Amino acid sequence: MSIFNKNSHNGGLMDVIRCDEPSYLIWKWHPAGSQTGFNKRENEIRWGSSLRVKDGEVAVFVYKQKNGTMQDFIVGPFDQTIKTANFPVLASIIGLAFDGKSPFQAEVYFINLAKIIQVKFGVPFFDVYDPRFTDFSVPVAVRGTISFKIDDYREFIKLHRMDSFNLEDFQMQIRDAVSRYVKDAVANAPASHNIPVIQLETKTAIINDAVEYDLSNRLKEDFGVVASGVDIGTIEIDKASEGYRQLMSVTKDIASATAQAEAEAKIKDIAEKQRIEAENYAETLRIQREEGQYAQHMHTRSANLGAYQVEKQAEVGVAGAEALGQMGANGAGSIDLGGNGGGTGFNPAAMMASIAVGGVVGQNIAGTMSSAMSGMNQPVQQGVTPPPIPTIAYHLAVNGQATGPYDLSVLQQMASAGQFNADSLVWKNGMAEWVKAGTVDELKSLFVAMPPIPPIE
Repeated sequence: MSIFNKNSHNGGLMDVIRCDEPSYLIWKWHPAGSQTGFNKRENEIRWGSSLRVKDGEVAVFVYKQKNGTMQDFIVGPFDQTIKTANFPVLASIIGLAFDGKSPFQAEVYFINLAKIIQVKFGVPFFDVYDPRFTDFSVPVAVRGTISFKIDDYREFIKLHRMDSFNLEDFQMQIRDAVSRYVKDAVANAPASHNIPVIQLETKTAIINDAVEYDLSNRLKEDFGVVASGVDIGTIEIDKASEGYRQLMSVTKDIASATAQAEAEAKIKDIAEKQRIEAENYAETLRIQREEGQYAQHMHTRSANLGAYQVEKQAEVGVAGAEALGQMGANGAGSIDLGGNGGGTGFNPAAMMASIAVGGVVGQNIAGTMSSAMSGMNQPVQQGVTPPPIPTIAYHLAVNGQATGPYDLSVLQQMASAGQFNADSLVWKNGMAEWVKAGTVDELKSLFVAMPPIPPIE
């Protein structure tokens, strides 16, 4: 649209070059009264005309010269009279022959940098294959909208001829390109993103992101526009097709077999865990039983320590007697009565010595055992000092059970064997509750480690 009501100093009309179109992407300006293709003034601009470019617009002056096409770019906001000072290219092509008053030839295009164009696209049904079941093709259709705008106007002009630019044709080119890219993205989605064909409808967001990334680069390279948004509204699967029904049947069988295998694996895993837990529980009970038996054995040994010592002494005495009784074996202490020193004969001396010694040891053992047994079965006589009776004994907590009581000597042995330490819980008559052994004064000495021997200087 052109506005002209200014008078020139030559009596003619001055042009006001501006665009008042409410919605446009690219718009070509014509001088007032000119008719496209029917007069020479189609591209004539009077000297002294003014140019008005709004913010978000750029005006492109295209000069066709013998040596090629030249362009001036005026970015808004701009509202001034056309002067060579403001138009570098114009200054180089306007000659002095016109005295600065004759019209100059130029095509003026306004490009809207803020305008966002929305184009709807639709991809009719095309076959998509699942890479796992390549024998079945499923028809799929896609519909959506793409939004784009011109960002780099210089690059846009390089890719398009302004004099032949048509917005409808341009939108059609964009629509065809988008449909091609979307079809390619959807067809490759099952392999590229591991999406089953029968689930394409539910994966629109993933496919939309892939398409938007791809289109942003390609539209800028091929058309000089920036895709501000791609919205795939619908991915439609032809569920009445034979390929879809066959694929659903195969997928259902595989899903059922997979679910059964997973269930069997879970059941096996549960049974294995239960078996391991049962074995661990049985082992725990065995350890607790053995530890309890050992603790009871130690308690019995402590309570009958005198009889135990007598028993061991008797065993040692019997073994010694048997060893002495064999002194004559293998020629030990033998006397040769054969006359030549080479024969074996009767050794009465060795035999008598063995009998004598064995008898003495046997009598001593018998006397000791008799005294011990009689001492255990008879009351203590007046004037005879009895062995000390343990007066300090503690119960010990073993695997949650109370054992004992044990006197200090037994506890000392258990501490040496690693079965009793400062953290073990103990209790005796008079104590209010179980406490750690390391906190009891009379037990602390059981856990004192022997200090290292100092080096010899």
